[in-house]
Amino acid sequence: MPAILSMIALMLMASITAGAATPPTLRVDIQHSGDAKAEHYALDRVVVEPLPWPGNPDQMLDTTNRGSQKFEVVDAASGKLLYSRGYATIFGEWRTTEQAQASQRSFQESLRFPMPTAPVKLTVYGRDADNAFAPSWSVTVDPDALDVERVARPAPAMPIAIRHNGDSAHKVDLLLLGDGYTAAEMGKFEQRARALADHLFSVSPFKERASDFNVWALAVPTPESGVSRPSTGIHHVSSTGVRYDIFGSERYILTLDNRAFRELAQYAPYDAVEIMVNGKTYGGGGIFGQFSTVAADNDWRDYVFVHEFGHHFAGLADEYYTSPVSYASADKPTVEPWEPNVTALLDPDSLKWKRAPTSPVAPLPTPWPKAEFETYERGIQARRAKLRADQRLEAEMSALFHEEQAHVEALFSKAQYRDAVGAFQGGNYSSTGYYRPQLQCMMFTRSDAFCGVCQHAIEEIIDLYSQSQ
Repeated sequence: MPAILSMIALMLMASITAGAATPPTLRVDIQHSGDAKAEHYALDRVVVEPLPWPGNPDQMLDTTNRGSQKFEVVDAASGKLLYSRGYATIFGEWRTTEQAQASQRSFQESLRFPMPTAPVKLTVYGRDADNAFAPSWSVTVDPDALDVERVARPAPAMPIAIRHNGDSAHKVDLLLLGDGYTAAEMGKFEQRARALADHLFSVSPFKERASDFNVWALAVPTPESGVSRPSTGIHHVSSTGVRYDIFGSERYILTLDNRAFRELAQYAPYDAVEIMVNGKTYGGGGIFGQFSTVAADNDWRDYVFVHEFGHHFAGLADEYYTSPVSYASADKPTVEPWEPNVTALLDPDSLKWKRAPTSPVAPLPTPWPKAEFETYERGIQARRAKLRADQRLEAEMSALFHEEQAHVEALFSKAQYRDAVGAFQGGNYSSTGYYRPQLQCMMFTRSDAFCGVCQHAIEEIIDLYSQSQ
């Protein structure tokens, strides 16, 4: 009986998400491997997902120039470009780590697009030395091939409609996946999902564009509460493969099991996925065009949720540079980064973001209390490391973060160009190589708002999924 009910629910979901002419969703799973010097791709499998394509039929081509990669789907016979999307990868981050200097590794990725009616050529592009897209790998995909997986298994759980504003074709479908919740905690998961969605739509520009979103929540119970945190000896069964300690960073939460999370996510409409981890320890992560994560029981969950969603949904760069990370960024970049909210300022006369008139007009680079900030942050980071080394209570870490944010806001309140759009040195994990557009932003500190440049960048992606051409 549960299997029958699941299939009935899927049929109802399909009727919600698409009309009769909407094609199925085709997912191409690939392997992305290599090391710091080389990368390789290989086809894993091709899957027809159980739900129709939830994307925007009027915006099949991505012209935003976001992502470290992009893929294009071209009709094999005519050469017509049918679909394209930019994205980023976990492999791309891993190859900047020390481990990638001496060893090779493979990561799973998925490319999803509307089911074609004839064979297509799928091409993956990467960034070349000038940061322009160049072809890296291609494969022919025949939707009628015998090895295309078409089995529609019963859904392991049914999505909850947190917010439903209309047909998925012209809405951003955000899926909140829960992990680490036991059967007894399913009510907790739904409550937290609703609260996080409410917070997202209290932050601009999501607040003003709330009607352009559908929000779904989906989780299957796990045997134990919480997810793995290997640095503390905790190892739990996971429905999505998500865990702490990615690349050795205690706060970095990702899943390296792409198949596990895709096999669950496919039972709900989605353009974007946030994995909600049932954990109290501060943490999260976000990969553009893939997914983002948040420790949903932590005191800072609202901030982390929106910050990491900024990475995943809009390809925003981190603007901070004093917190330790496992992956690296160039200290002396020679090309302009693709991310919309950081610049190498190689040509100050051609600043990549629009500058609204301000008084006084901010010079480039833009002065700010950088030395004072960095001196204070060195002390904060030392205290933070000691709290983790001593395995202190999470409440002490949260108190430290509150203390830090209060100090930073007081310091910045006195800055001459605190409200200006300019080019403030420090960002993208580099003290000197990159510049951010405004003094304060949610991508820089634990502020409660995005800067104007980030807001505009987010709206461009909302338009990609919600607007007609």
